[in-house]
Amino acid sequence: MTDRGEAALRLSADEMRVGPSRLAWQAGRLVVEFDEATLPHPGRLRGRVVVTPSAITSAELPLAPDGSHVWRPFAPVARVQVEIDRPGWTWAGHGYFDANFGTAALEDDFRYWTWGRFPTRPGTREEGAVCFYDAIRRDGSELGVGVLFDAAGQARAIQPPPKAPFSRSLWAVRRETRADAGYRPRQVKAMLDAPFYTRSAVRTKFAGEETVGVHEALDLDRFASPWLKPMLAVKVPRRKRWRWDD
Repeated sequence: MTDRGEAALRLSADEMRVGPSRLAWQAGRLVVEFDEATLPHPGRLRGRVVVTPSAITSAELPLAPDGSHVWRPFAPVARVQVEIDRPGWTWAGHGYFDANFGTAALEDDFRYWTWGRFPTRPGTREEGAVCFYDAIRRDGSELGVGVLFDAAGQARAIQPPPKAPFSRSLWAVRRETRADAGYRPRQVKAMLDAPFYTRSAVRTKFAGEETVGVHEALDLDRFASPWLKPMLAVKVPRRKRWRWDD
């Protein structure tokens, strides 16, 4: 994606445009259309993602006691279709749509966190998802939450299974998730690796059922270091000015 100035933003009740890309709710679906420059290999990436939720939830999870950081799982159970203008870059399957909101910088309030979302009973009428959120805050307190979602979007807090470490990322970011006692999770597909962040498809076991879902780990001590932040500008194009044609 491209960092842009305020002039590139247009916002309405059903649509958000940022330069040539947009997100819009259309007939109960979230449609994402993007047309962005790529770095470090110059070029453009164009495509479309359609997220069809089985339901929209009203759940919110405060990540800090003062409510300064909130996780909002809009559609923890959804079908996703991806079409990108490159050969073979299409995909359809089980997915989700969520977001994080905050009034403070993450690195000011957290040292480390992991998050995972794993489908339960995939491919059935009872298809749902379980999410695990674990974090170590700057004040030394910890967050450890498990939430189970059904196909209707109903959320239920659960006692999460034990923490289970697994292999570090390519940048040696520490990783762990939740799993049934005695089970060791493992990565089955790499998605994104950075010096402070990793995202991957991970196989774990919950309530006796093996499941593969999306997992992320974020080392905010690394992210806060002054040598790392300038590196982000190498990966993310920036454009200060934008003019609308209409």
